[in-house]
Amino acid sequence: MPYRASNHQRSGPPLYPVFFSVHTRTMTRSVSQTGDAALADALTSRFLRYVRIETTSDRHVEATPSTPGQWDLAKLLAEELRGLGLKDVELTAHCYVIARLPASPGKALLPAVGFLAHLDTSGDAPGRDVTPCVVEKYDGGRIGLADGLVLDPEADPGLAAQKGGTVIHTDGTTLLGADDKAGIAEIMTATEYLLNHPEIEHGPVEIIFSPDEETGKGLPEFPLETIKAAACYTLDGGPLGEFEAECFNAYGAEVRFTGKVIHPGAARGRLVNAALMSASFAALLPRNESPEATDGYYGYYCLTEIRGNHEEAFLELIIRDFDRREAKRRVTTLESFARTVEAQFPGGRACVSAKLQYCNMREKIEARPEVMEILKTAARNTGVEFRLKPIRGGTDGSRLTELGIPTPNIFTGGRNFHSRIEWVSVPEMTAACKIVIELVRLWGMERAAG
Repeated sequence: MPYRASNHQRSGPPLYPVFFSVHTRTMTRSVSQTGDAALADALTSRFLRYVRIETTSDRHVEATPSTPGQWDLAKLLAEELRGLGLKDVELTAHCYVIARLPASPGKALLPAVGFLAHLDTSGDAPGRDVTPCVVEKYDGGRIGLADGLVLDPEADPGLAAQKGGTVIHTDGTTLLGADDKAGIAEIMTATEYLLNHPEIEHGPVEIIFSPDEETGKGLPEFPLETIKAAACYTLDGGPLGEFEAECFNAYGAEVRFTGKVIHPGAARGRLVNAALMSASFAALLPRNESPEATDGYYGYYCLTEIRGNHEEAFLELIIRDFDRREAKRRVTTLESFARTVEAQFPGGRACVSAKLQYCNMREKIEARPEVMEILKTAARNTGVEFRLKPIRGGTDGSRLTELGIPTPNIFTGGRNFHSRIEWVSVPEMTAACKIVIELVRLWGMERAAG
Protein backbone atom coordinates (compact mmCIF):
# COMPACT_ATOMS: atom_id res chain seq x y z
CA MET A 1 0.00 0.00 0.00
CA PRO A 2 1.23 3.54 -0.63
CA TYR A 3 2.28 5.70 2.25
CA ARG A 4 -0.49 8.22 2.86
CA ALA A 5 1.25 11.38 3.92
CA SER A 6 0.06 13.69 6.63
CA ASN A 7 -1.17 17.08 5.55
CA HIS A 8 1.31 18.55 8.03
CA GLN A 9 4.28 17.22 6.93
CA ARG A 10 5.06 33.10 -23.36
CA SER A 11 1.50 34.21 -23.50
CA GLY A 12 -0.27 35.78 -26.52
CA PRO A 13 -2.57 34.90 -29.41
CA PRO A 14 -2.75 31.29 -30.60
CA LEU A 15 -0.16 30.22 -33.14
CA TYR A 16 -2.74 28.36 -35.18
CA PRO A 17 -5.56 30.18 -36.97
CA VAL A 18 -8.86 28.37 -37.25
CA PHE A 19 -9.02 26.89 -40.74
CA PHE A 20 -12.02 24.66 -40.09
CA SER A 21 -14.31 23.65 -37.31
CA VAL A 22 -14.88 20.27 -35.68
CA HIS A 23 -18.44 19.05 -35.41
CA THR A 24 -19.37 18.48 -31.79
CA ARG A 25 -22.64 16.60 -31.96
CA THR A 26 -23.95 15.02 -28.77
CA MET A 27 -22.96 11.42 -28.25
CA THR A 28 -24.68 8.77 -26.16
CA ARG A 29 -22.31 9.37 -23.27
CA SER A 30 -20.20 12.54 -23.51
CA VAL A 31 -16.70 12.43 -22.09
CA SER A 32 -17.67 15.48 -20.02
CA GLN A 33 -20.08 13.16 -18.19
CA THR A 34 -17.39 10.58 -17.47
CA GLY A 35 -17.21 9.63 -13.80
CA ASP A 36 -14.15 11.48 -12.56
CA ALA A 37 -13.92 9.41 -9.39
CA ALA A 38 -13.73 6.12 -11.29
CA LEU A 39 -11.10 7.48 -13.67
CA ALA A 40 -9.12 8.95 -10.77
CA ASP A 41 -9.12 5.63 -8.92
CA ALA A 42 -7.95 3.74 -12.01
CA LEU A 43 -5.28 6.34 -12.77
CA THR A 44 -3.97 6.34 -9.20
CA SER A 45 -3.78 2.56 -9.02
CA ARG A 46 -1.89 2.30 -12.30
CA PHE A 47 0.44 5.19 -11.56
CA LEU A 48 1.45 3.84 -8.14
CA ARG A 49 2.19 0.47 -9.73
CA TYR A 50 4.25 1.91 -12.59
CA VAL A 51 6.43 4.31 -10.58
CA ARG A 52 7.71 1.48 -8.38
CA ILE A 53 9.44 -0.06 -11.42
CA GLU A 54 12.92 1.41 -11.84
CA THR A 55 13.29 2.62 -15.43
CA THR A 56 16.11 5.18 -15.18
CA SER A 57 17.80 5.46 -18.59
CA ASP A 58 21.56 5.79 -19.10
CA ARG A 59 22.88 8.21 -21.72
CA HIS A 60 26.29 6.54 -21.65
CA VAL A 61 24.84 3.30 -23.06
CA GLU A 62 24.31 3.16 -26.82
CA ALA A 63 21.94 0.17 -26.86
CA THR A 64 18.17 0.64 -26.99
CA PRO A 65 16.89 0.33 -24.35
CA SER A 66 19.81 1.59 -22.33
CA THR A 67 18.71 -0.09 -19.09
CA PRO A 68 17.00 -3.43 -18.30
CA GLY A 69 14.30 -1.94 -16.07
CA GLN A 70 12.60 -0.43 -19.10
CA TRP A 71 11.94 -3.98 -20.30
CA ASP A 72 10.15 -4.72 -17.03
CA LEU A 73 7.67 -1.89 -17.51
CA ALA A 74 7.28 -2.58 -21.23
CA LYS A 75 6.43 -6.24 -20.61
CA LEU A 76 3.95 -5.29 -17.88
CA LEU A 77 2.21 -2.81 -20.20
CA ALA A 78 2.06 -5.27 -23.09
CA GLU A 79 0.45 -7.88 -20.86
CA GLU A 80 -1.93 -5.33 -19.37
CA LEU A 81 -3.04 -4.25 -22.87
CA ARG A 82 -3.66 -7.88 -23.80
CA GLY A 83 -5.54 -8.31 -20.55
CA LEU A 84 -7.82 -5.44 -21.55
CA GLY A 85 -8.76 -7.44 -24.63
CA LEU A 86 -6.53 -5.95 -27.32
CA LYS A 87 -5.34 -8.49 -29.88
CA ASP A 88 -2.85 -6.35 -31.80
CA VAL A 89 -0.10 -5.78 -29.23
CA GLU A 90 3.61 -5.86 -30.08
CA LEU A 91 6.74 -5.53 -27.97
CA THR A 92 9.59 -4.93 -30.41
CA ALA A 93 13.19 -6.10 -30.14
CA HIS A 94 14.15 -2.60 -28.96
CA CYS A 95 11.47 -2.25 -26.26
CA TYR A 96 8.80 -0.24 -28.10
CA VAL A 97 5.27 -1.22 -27.09
CA ILE A 98 2.80 -0.74 -29.96
CA ALA A 99 -0.87 -1.63 -29.61
CA ARG A 100 -3.95 -0.92 -31.71
CA LEU A 101 -7.51 -0.33 -30.68
CA PRO A 102 -9.73 -1.47 -33.56
CA ALA A 103 -12.12 1.02 -35.10
CA SER A 104 -15.83 0.98 -34.38
CA PRO A 105 -17.99 -0.67 -37.07
CA GLY A 106 -17.97 1.44 -40.22
CA LYS A 107 -15.02 3.57 -39.03
CA ALA A 108 -12.07 1.42 -40.14
CA LEU A 109 -11.16 3.61 -43.12
CA LEU A 110 -10.82 6.80 -41.08
CA PRO A 111 -7.30 8.07 -40.33
CA ALA A 112 -5.71 6.52 -37.26
CA VAL A 113 -4.72 8.69 -34.30
CA GLY A 114 -1.88 7.78 -31.97
CA PHE A 115 -0.96 8.45 -28.33
CA LEU A 116 2.62 8.24 -27.10
CA ALA A 117 4.41 8.27 -23.73
CA HIS A 118 7.90 7.16 -22.71
CA LEU A 119 8.97 4.35 -20.42
CA ASP A 120 12.18 5.77 -18.97
CA THR A 121 12.83 8.27 -16.23
CA SER A 122 15.67 10.79 -15.95
CA GLY A 123 19.02 10.00 -14.38
CA ASP A 124 19.18 13.48 -12.83
CA ALA A 125 17.86 12.10 -9.53
CA PRO A 126 17.73 8.56 -8.11
CA GLY A 127 14.98 6.38 -9.58
CA ARG A 128 15.31 3.18 -7.57
CA ASP A 129 12.99 2.23 -4.72
CA VAL A 130 10.54 5.03 -5.42
CA THR A 131 8.08 5.49 -2.56
CA PRO A 132 5.05 7.43 -3.83
CA CYS A 133 3.19 9.33 -1.13
CA VAL A 134 -0.54 9.97 -1.54
CA VAL A 135 -2.16 13.01 0.05
CA GLU A 136 -5.95 12.85 -0.21
CA LYS A 137 -7.99 16.00 0.33
CA TYR A 138 -4.83 18.06 0.46
CA ASP A 139 -5.31 20.87 2.98
CA GLY A 140 -3.06 23.41 1.24
CA GLY A 141 -0.25 23.26 3.77
CA ARG A 142 3.46 22.52 3.57
CA ILE A 143 4.48 18.91 2.98
CA GLY A 144 7.71 17.72 4.59
CA LEU A 145 9.97 15.34 2.69
CA ALA A 146 13.21 13.53 3.50
CA ASP A 147 16.52 15.37 4.00
CA GLY A 148 14.81 18.63 4.92
CA LEU A 149 13.10 19.06 1.54
CA VAL A 150 9.68 20.70 1.56
CA LEU A 151 6.81 21.12 -0.87
CA ASP A 152 5.71 24.65 -0.09
CA PRO A 153 2.49 26.03 -1.62
CA GLU A 154 3.70 29.59 -1.00
CA ALA A 155 6.62 28.96 -3.35
CA ASP A 156 4.61 26.76 -5.71
CA PRO A 157 1.23 28.25 -6.73
CA GLY A 158 0.48 25.08 -8.70
CA LEU A 159 0.53 23.12 -5.47
CA ALA A 160 -1.62 25.67 -3.68
CA ALA A 161 -4.25 25.21 -6.43
CA GLN A 162 -4.59 21.52 -5.48
CA LYS A 163 -6.29 22.22 -2.15
CA GLY A 164 -9.06 19.71 -1.63
CA GLY A 165 -7.74 17.33 -4.30
CA THR A 166 -5.37 14.39 -4.29
CA VAL A 167 -1.64 14.91 -4.73
CA ILE A 168 1.00 12.21 -5.18
CA HIS A 169 4.58 13.18 -4.40
CA THR A 170 8.02 11.70 -3.91
CA ASP A 171 9.24 11.03 -0.38
CA GLY A 172 12.31 13.18 -1.07
CA THR A 173 14.86 10.39 -1.56
CA THR A 174 14.12 9.81 -5.26
CA LEU A 175 12.27 11.36 -8.15
CA LEU A 176 8.64 10.32 -8.51
CA GLY A 177 8.53 9.29 -12.18
CA ALA A 178 5.49 11.30 -13.26
CA ASP A 179 7.68 12.09 -16.27
CA ASP A 180 6.36 10.07 -17.95
CA LYS A 181 4.52 7.39 -16.03
CA ALA A 182 1.66 9.82 -15.51
CA GLY A 183 1.33 9.94 -19.31
CA ILE A 184 1.42 6.15 -19.51
CA ALA A 185 -1.27 5.80 -16.84
CA GLU A 186 -3.47 8.33 -18.63
CA ILE A 187 -3.21 6.54 -21.97
CA MET A 188 -3.79 3.12 -20.42
CA THR A 189 -6.82 4.30 -18.42
CA ALA A 190 -8.33 6.02 -21.47
CA THR A 191 -7.85 2.82 -23.46
CA GLU A 192 -9.64 0.79 -20.82
CA TYR A 193 -12.49 3.30 -20.73
CA LEU A 194 -12.94 3.21 -24.50
CA LEU A 195 -12.99 -0.57 -24.52
CA ASN A 196 -15.65 -0.54 -21.80
CA HIS A 197 -17.75 2.07 -23.63
CA PRO A 198 -18.26 0.90 -27.22
CA GLU A 199 -20.98 3.53 -27.62
CA ILE A 200 -18.12 6.03 -28.10
CA GLU A 201 -17.57 5.50 -31.80
CA HIS A 202 -14.05 6.01 -33.10
CA GLY A 203 -11.60 5.24 -35.87
CA PRO A 204 -8.36 3.26 -35.50
CA VAL A 205 -6.24 4.15 -32.47
CA GLU A 206 -2.54 3.42 -31.92
CA ILE A 207 -0.89 3.28 -28.50
CA ILE A 208 2.89 3.67 -28.34
CA PHE A 209 5.28 3.48 -25.39
CA SER A 210 8.92 4.27 -26.16
CA PRO A 211 12.25 3.77 -24.35
CA ASP A 212 15.08 6.21 -23.68
CA GLU A 213 13.33 9.51 -24.32
CA GLU A 214 15.31 11.16 -21.53
CA THR A 215 18.65 10.40 -23.20
CA GLY A 216 17.70 12.55 -26.21
CA LYS A 217 18.46 9.79 -28.67
CA GLY A 218 15.56 10.72 -30.92
CA LEU A 219 13.78 7.39 -31.42
CA PRO A 220 16.81 5.60 -32.90
CA GLU A 221 15.10 2.25 -33.37
CA PHE A 222 11.53 3.46 -33.80
CA PRO A 223 9.64 1.17 -36.22
CA LEU A 224 8.21 4.02 -38.29
CA GLU A 225 7.25 1.73 -41.16
CA THR A 226 4.71 -0.06 -38.95
CA ILE A 227 2.98 3.09 -37.65
CA LYS A 228 -0.39 3.88 -39.24
CA ALA A 229 -1.31 7.06 -37.31
CA ALA A 230 -1.91 10.19 -39.40
CA ALA A 231 -1.28 12.26 -36.27
CA CYS A 232 -0.16 11.54 -32.75
CA TYR A 233 -0.23 13.21 -29.34
CA THR A 234 2.38 12.82 -26.62
CA LEU A 235 1.30 12.95 -23.00
CA ASP A 236 4.51 14.31 -21.55
CA GLY A 237 3.72 17.82 -20.33
CA GLY A 238 3.17 19.63 -17.06
CA PRO A 239 0.30 21.64 -15.52
CA LEU A 240 -3.39 21.49 -16.41
CA GLY A 241 -4.25 23.21 -19.68
CA GLU A 242 -0.71 23.52 -21.04
CA PHE A 243 -0.43 22.29 -24.63
CA GLU A 244 2.76 22.45 -26.66
CA ALA A 245 3.35 22.49 -30.41
CA GLU A 246 6.86 23.90 -30.63
CA CYS A 247 10.09 22.91 -28.98
CA PHE A 248 13.81 23.53 -28.98
CA ASN A 249 16.20 22.65 -31.74
CA ALA A 250 18.56 20.39 -29.85
CA TYR A 251 22.22 19.49 -30.19
CA GLY A 252 24.34 17.26 -28.03
CA ALA A 253 28.06 17.98 -27.95
CA GLU A 254 31.16 16.32 -26.59
CA VAL A 255 34.53 18.05 -26.31
CA ARG A 256 37.59 15.83 -26.03
CA PHE A 257 40.74 17.29 -24.48
CA THR A 258 44.12 15.67 -25.03
CA GLY A 259 47.01 16.70 -22.80
CA LYS A 260 50.63 15.69 -22.24
CA VAL A 261 51.55 13.78 -19.12
CA ILE A 262 54.70 14.06 -17.04
CA HIS A 263 55.33 13.63 -13.32
CA PRO A 264 54.08 16.74 -11.48
CA GLY A 265 57.50 17.12 -9.89
CA ALA A 266 59.03 17.63 -13.34
CA ALA A 267 56.03 19.36 -14.88
CA ARG A 268 57.33 22.90 -15.44
CA GLY A 269 56.95 23.73 -19.13
CA ARG A 270 56.07 20.13 -19.98
CA LEU A 271 52.72 19.10 -18.41
CA VAL A 272 49.54 19.85 -20.34
CA ASN A 273 46.68 19.03 -17.96
CA ALA A 274 43.63 17.81 -19.92
CA ALA A 275 41.40 17.96 -16.84
CA LEU A 276 42.31 21.62 -16.33
CA MET A 277 41.67 22.27 -20.04
CA SER A 278 38.13 20.98 -19.61
CA ALA A 279 37.58 23.23 -16.60
CA SER A 280 38.86 26.25 -18.55
CA PHE A 281 36.48 25.42 -21.40
CA ALA A 282 33.55 25.16 -19.00
CA ALA A 283 34.41 28.58 -17.57
CA LEU A 284 34.03 30.10 -21.05
CA LEU A 285 30.38 29.07 -21.31
CA PRO A 286 28.36 32.30 -20.90
CA ARG A 287 26.45 32.29 -17.62
CA ASN A 288 23.70 34.47 -19.11
CA GLU A 289 23.03 31.69 -21.64
CA SER A 290 22.57 28.89 -19.11
CA PRO A 291 19.29 27.13 -18.20
CA GLU A 292 19.12 28.90 -14.84
CA ALA A 293 19.43 32.33 -16.50
CA THR A 294 16.93 31.87 -19.34
CA ASP A 295 13.24 31.26 -19.91
CA GLY A 296 10.57 31.69 -22.57
CA TYR A 297 12.12 31.65 -26.03
CA TYR A 298 15.73 32.15 -24.91
CA GLY A 299 18.11 29.29 -25.67
CA TYR A 300 21.07 28.03 -23.67
CA TYR A 301 24.20 25.94 -23.24
CA CYS A 302 23.93 23.33 -20.47
CA LEU A 303 27.00 21.54 -19.15
CA THR A 304 26.04 17.98 -18.22
CA GLU A 305 29.29 16.22 -17.34
CA ILE A 306 33.07 16.59 -16.99
CA ARG A 307 35.35 13.61 -16.51
CA GLY A 308 39.01 12.79 -17.11
CA ASN A 309 42.59 13.09 -15.93
CA HIS A 310 45.89 14.72 -16.94
CA GLU A 311 46.14 12.89 -20.26
CA GLU A 312 42.55 12.93 -21.50
CA ALA A 313 39.32 14.59 -20.43
CA PHE A 314 35.80 14.85 -21.76
CA LEU A 315 33.14 17.52 -21.40
CA GLU A 316 29.54 16.93 -22.41
CA LEU A 317 26.88 19.56 -22.89
CA ILE A 318 23.62 20.22 -24.66
CA ILE A 319 22.58 23.20 -26.77
CA ARG A 320 18.97 24.31 -27.01
CA ASP A 321 17.29 27.11 -29.00
CA PHE A 322 13.94 27.63 -30.74
CA ASP A 323 15.75 29.28 -33.67
CA ARG A 324 17.84 26.77 -35.62
CA ARG A 325 20.27 29.48 -36.70
CA GLU A 326 20.93 30.38 -33.07
CA ALA A 327 21.45 26.73 -32.17
CA LYS A 328 24.01 26.40 -34.97
CA ARG A 329 25.67 29.62 -33.82
CA ARG A 330 26.20 28.08 -30.42
CA VAL A 331 27.78 25.00 -31.98
CA THR A 332 30.17 27.27 -33.91
CA THR A 333 30.93 29.14 -30.68
CA LEU A 334 32.02 25.89 -29.05
CA GLU A 335 34.66 25.57 -31.78
CA SER A 336 35.97 29.05 -30.94
CA PHE A 337 36.10 28.14 -27.25
CA ALA A 338 38.13 25.05 -28.15
CA ARG A 339 40.69 27.17 -30.04
CA THR A 340 40.88 29.55 -27.06
CA VAL A 341 41.65 26.69 -24.69
CA GLU A 342 44.33 25.31 -27.03
CA ALA A 343 45.94 28.76 -27.01
CA GLN A 344 45.91 28.73 -23.20
CA PHE A 345 47.47 25.26 -23.07
CA PRO A 346 50.19 25.04 -25.78
CA GLY A 347 50.60 21.45 -26.96
CA GLY A 348 47.10 20.41 -25.87
CA ARG A 349 44.23 19.61 -28.21
CA ALA A 350 40.49 20.24 -27.94
CA CYS A 351 38.13 18.55 -30.40
CA VAL A 352 34.39 19.36 -30.56
CA SER A 353 31.88 16.80 -31.81
CA ALA A 354 28.24 17.99 -32.07
CA LYS A 355 25.17 16.05 -33.18
CA LEU A 356 21.63 17.21 -33.94
CA GLN A 357 19.20 15.47 -31.58
CA TYR A 358 15.83 16.86 -32.64
CA CYS A 359 14.29 19.89 -34.37
CA ASN A 360 11.59 22.40 -33.51
CA MET A 361 8.29 20.78 -34.52
CA ARG A 362 6.35 24.03 -34.97
CA GLU A 363 6.61 24.36 -38.75
CA LYS A 364 5.45 20.83 -39.54
CA ILE A 365 2.57 21.01 -37.08
CA GLU A 366 1.45 24.35 -38.53
CA ALA A 367 1.26 22.60 -41.93
CA ARG A 368 -1.46 20.34 -40.46
CA PRO A 369 -3.73 22.80 -38.59
CA GLU A 370 -6.47 20.22 -38.06
CA VAL A 371 -4.24 18.41 -35.55
CA MET A 372 -4.29 21.41 -33.21
CA GLU A 373 -7.87 22.42 -33.95
CA ILE A 374 -9.13 19.00 -32.89
CA LEU A 375 -7.02 19.27 -29.74
CA LYS A 376 -8.50 22.69 -28.96
CA THR A 377 -11.99 21.28 -29.40
CA ALA A 378 -11.22 18.33 -27.11
CA ALA A 379 -10.03 20.75 -24.43
CA ARG A 380 -13.14 22.92 -24.79
CA ASN A 381 -15.48 19.91 -24.71
CA THR A 382 -13.89 18.65 -21.49
CA GLY A 383 -13.88 22.04 -19.77
CA VAL A 384 -10.13 22.63 -19.90
CA GLU A 385 -8.77 26.09 -20.67
CA PHE A 386 -6.41 25.83 -23.66
CA ARG A 387 -3.02 27.51 -23.15
CA LEU A 388 -0.38 27.11 -25.84
CA LYS A 389 3.23 27.40 -24.72
CA PRO A 390 6.65 26.37 -26.07
CA ILE A 391 8.38 23.30 -24.66
CA ARG A 392 11.69 24.26 -23.10
CA GLY A 393 12.91 20.79 -23.95
CA GLY A 394 11.63 18.12 -26.28
CA THR A 395 9.57 14.97 -26.44
CA ASP A 396 9.58 11.90 -28.62
CA GLY A 397 6.89 13.83 -30.47
CA SER A 398 9.55 16.28 -31.64
CA ARG A 399 11.34 13.57 -33.56
CA LEU A 400 8.12 11.87 -34.66
CA THR A 401 6.94 15.18 -36.13
CA GLU A 402 10.22 15.45 -38.00
CA LEU A 403 9.63 11.96 -39.37
CA GLY A 404 6.28 13.05 -40.81
CA ILE A 405 3.69 12.41 -38.08
CA PRO A 406 2.65 15.71 -36.42
CA THR A 407 2.75 15.17 -32.67
CA PRO A 408 1.91 18.01 -30.26
CA ASN A 409 2.19 17.55 -26.51
CA ILE A 410 -0.51 17.39 -23.82
CA PHE A 411 -0.17 18.12 -20.10
CA THR A 412 -0.03 15.23 -17.62
CA GLY A 413 -0.48 17.10 -14.32
CA GLY A 414 3.11 16.64 -13.12
CA ARG A 415 5.49 19.23 -11.64
CA ASN A 416 9.17 19.54 -10.73
CA PHE A 417 10.22 16.78 -13.11
CA HIS A 418 13.65 15.14 -12.72
CA SER A 419 13.87 16.12 -9.06
CA ARG A 420 13.35 14.84 -5.53
CA ILE A 421 10.44 17.28 -5.08
CA GLU A 422 8.42 15.94 -8.03
CA TRP A 423 4.66 15.68 -7.60
CA VAL A 424 1.53 15.10 -9.65
CA SER A 425 -2.11 16.16 -9.36
CA VAL A 426 -4.65 13.34 -9.68
CA PRO A 427 -7.47 15.72 -10.77
CA GLU A 428 -5.19 17.04 -13.53
CA MET A 429 -4.28 13.49 -14.56
CA THR A 430 -8.00 12.81 -14.79
CA ALA A 431 -8.49 15.86 -17.02
CA ALA A 432 -5.69 14.66 -19.34
CA CYS A 433 -7.26 11.20 -19.53
CA LYS A 434 -10.62 12.70 -20.50
CA ILE A 435 -8.96 14.74 -23.25
CA VAL A 436 -7.49 11.53 -24.69
CA ILE A 437 -10.93 9.94 -24.72
CA GLU A 438 -12.45 13.00 -26.38
CA LEU A 439 -9.66 13.19 -28.97
CA VAL A 440 -10.36 9.60 -29.95
CA ARG A 441 -14.05 10.44 -30.36
CA LEU A 442 -13.36 13.58 -32.41
CA TRP A 443 -10.88 11.84 -34.72
CA GLY A 444 -13.58 9.24 -35.31
CA MET A 445 -15.90 11.80 -36.85
CA GLU A 446 -15.78 11.98 -40.64
CA ARG A 447 -15.89 15.75 -40.83
CA ALA A 448 -12.98 16.12 -38.38
CA ALA A 449 -10.89 13.43 -40.04
CA GLY A 450 -11.70 14.46 -43.59
